[in-house]
Amino acid sequence: MSGGTEALDRIVGRLRGTTDPKRRYAYVLWLAQKLEPLPDEFRVDLFKVKGCVSQVYVVGELQQGRLHWRGDSDAQITKGLLALLIEALEGLTPEQAAAVDPAFLADTGLQASLTPSRANGFLNIFKMMQAQARSLASGESTAGAASGAPA
Repeated sequence: MSGGTEALDRIVGRLRGTTDPKRRYAYVLWLAQKLEPLPDEFRVDLFKVKGCVSQVYVVGELQQGRLHWRGDSDAQITKGLLALLIEALEGLTPEQAAAVDPAFLADTGLQASLTPSRANGFLNIFKMMQAQARSLASGESTAGAASGAPA
C-alpha cells in the first residue's frame, strides 16, 4: 500500500479512510500534540530541515539497531506532519526506513489539502529522515547524516 511498514500502512489507511480534509487536519494536529518536546541542544542548523518555511528539526538515533526519532516545528500543521513521519518510521531499521517509497505521501491524501510549500516541506522532512537513516546504516553519526540532507 504505502511503503511496507505496519505503522505507515495504518496511518495511510486512517487518512485515506476519510474524504474530509478537516478530519485529516484534525488527525495531523492530534499527532502534533503527542510529540515529545525536543531538547534545545538539537535546535541547531545541523538538525534543521532545509526547504521548509517553518522551523523544523528532526534527529534520528540508533537504539539497539532500531531508529528512534525526535523533532519539533514552530508550526502546528508542520509539527503534525513531522509527528506522522516519526510515528511511521519509529522502530524501523535504518535500511527499512531508507527503503520506504515516498509515494506514500500522496497515498495519505494530505497533499491535496496542503499548500505547495507545505507539501514540499513534508517531502523535505521525509528526505532528511531517510538521509539520516542511510548515514546511521553506514555507521555515521546523525550529525553526518544531517549535514548531507537535501536542500
